[in-house]
Amino acid sequence: MKKIALLAMTVILAGMLWSCAGGEEAASLATMSGQPTGVVNYSTANITVDGAGIVAYKYKLDTGTWSAETSVSSHIVLSGLSDGVHSVYVIGKDAAGNWQAEASATTASWRVEMLGAYYSVGRYPTGICFDGTNIWVTNNGSGTVTKLRASDGTTLGTYEVGDNPWAICFDGANIWVANGGSDNVTKLRASDGSTLGTYSVGSGPVGICFDGANIWVANQEANSVTKLRASDGSTLGTYSVGSCPEGICFDGANIWVTNYESHTVTKLSA
Repeated sequence: MKKIALLAMTVILAGMLWSCAGGEEAASLATMSGQPTGVVNYSTANITVDGAGIVAYKYKLDTGTWSAETSVSSHIVLSGLSDGVHSVYVIGKDAAGNWQAEASATTASWRVEMLGAYYSVGRYPTGICFDGTNIWVTNNGSGTVTKLRASDGTTLGTYEVGDNPWAICFDGANIWVANGGSDNVTKLRASDGSTLGTYSVGSGPVGICFDGANIWVANQEANSVTKLRASDGSTLGTYSVGSCPEGICFDGANIWVTNYESHTVTKLSA
């Protein structure tokens, strides 16, 4: 009786580990290679699944659902992983059709920490802003703006603007770029980077901000600030400030401008 009980227990345990077809057990567990380990500053993974006798697999990421059956000749390719710990679970199938039990899935875990990562943009990136989802960067030496997905730094597009783009801001729907070398600003639609307009301002625009309705541009070489209506780019006024204005911001009621060479700031009524 003891031998029979022991044999029954052995069969039960085997059934817990493997889903058997035709009464045969799978040759071995699936294995993984190439997966990230420890802490990494990138958001992708390319994982090879193998194992003695394993011909196919299923996998899941974190708390997601299991994938369709996949040949071991195809890798697990992941991208856009958010910061934090991620785990990949794999179950293998042997040539006889036996599956590794989900309860004994092969597991790999690592942590993604994107802080400190580097992302390529254009030449001499100078200005930067956030549109709520993506990062926009002015490339002063390329005459372009690069759009990056904030979650993982993936480049979503590169768009031509004016000469020596310097400063950049977001108005809630569009991106505005101050082009220091062509004395104008470019308006881009944030959703797809399409150019919506180019508007003349003063000489050497290097600073830009949005007040909720209008765009304000600091003209470094003209010692002035230009106010544009954000809806259509119309010039609403040009105002004298100090020598070599550069930085500019809105406080909810007023515009503040830094005057580099006169060592002052100017406050303007918005």
